[in-house]
Amino acid sequence: MTQVLPLPASVAELTEQLRTTGYIADRGLATATHLAVQLGRPLLLEGEVGVGKTELAKTLAELFGRRLIRLQCFEGIDSGQALYEWDYARQMLAVRATTAHDAVAADAVRGLFTQEFLIERPLLEAVREGDQCVLLIDEIDRADDEFEAFLLELLSDFQITVPELGTIGGTSRPIVILTSNRTRELHDALKRRCMYHWIGFPSVNREIEIIMARIPSAGQRMAERVVSAVNRLRDMDLAKPPGVAETIDWVTALNVIDSTDLTAESALDTLGSVLKDRDDIELASSSIDHVVDSN
Repeated sequence: MTQVLPLPASVAELTEQLRTTGYIADRGLATATHLAVQLGRPLLLEGEVGVGKTELAKTLAELFGRRLIRLQCFEGIDSGQALYEWDYARQMLAVRATTAHDAVAADAVRGLFTQEFLIERPLLEAVREGDQCVLLIDEIDRADDEFEAFLLELLSDFQITVPELGTIGGTSRPIVILTSNRTRELHDALKRRCMYHWIGFPSVNREIEIIMARIPSAGQRMAERVVSAVNRLRDMDLAKPPGVAETIDWVTALNVIDSTDLTAESALDTLGSVLKDRDDIELASSSIDHVVDSN
């Protein structure tokens, strides 16, 4: 089992530790993360797609030697899919194994609702593991209002009530990261229970630093050229502007085809690694000379 490492004592220490993993955080994000970790509060991260919200949770788990437990939200998700469910197949087998004339049949049925037949889902797993894990509740904005309301008790008291078993609470709290792409506005009640930080697109210099930290073999010039091109793409009227994750993907794709520079030809060949919408690709292709302009 991986040894859980101590938490950093300062914002500067956390920033440096994140940097060693290739995650380049500005002071605002590092401060919000440090406060959330030290205060035992969930951290709600909002921002554009691909700016490093989910990656932060993964990085913290790696950095502190904790297990990452991820709950991917989607439209229609309910508490059963997030908390727990009963293993009905095994319960039915147990019932069939108990004959109708068995004197202990009633006790056997009551025994069906025990830990043996409980299937833990991410939230219950996180409650049990406490500070041995990082809980990532990803894209909470995709869930509906009812599920968001359900989370309020968990985020406040970090305990779960299973009617057949009672209240289950941990002796410690995990690091909790919630992410939102802001496809809808979250309720104030949820936000009040969290530390909050908005992650925007990084500055040109910081994005270059991120590329060099993640893909040092790319070289400074390639990083500068790609980041400049990505920023021109973001200035265009695109349906889905590229995030930092797409910038990294673009540099990686250029490396795979052994391109030593970002030219109009190599950009067109690899445009699908940075843009993921047909209309966006057509718009960028029609202005490719502007996108890769080195002036």
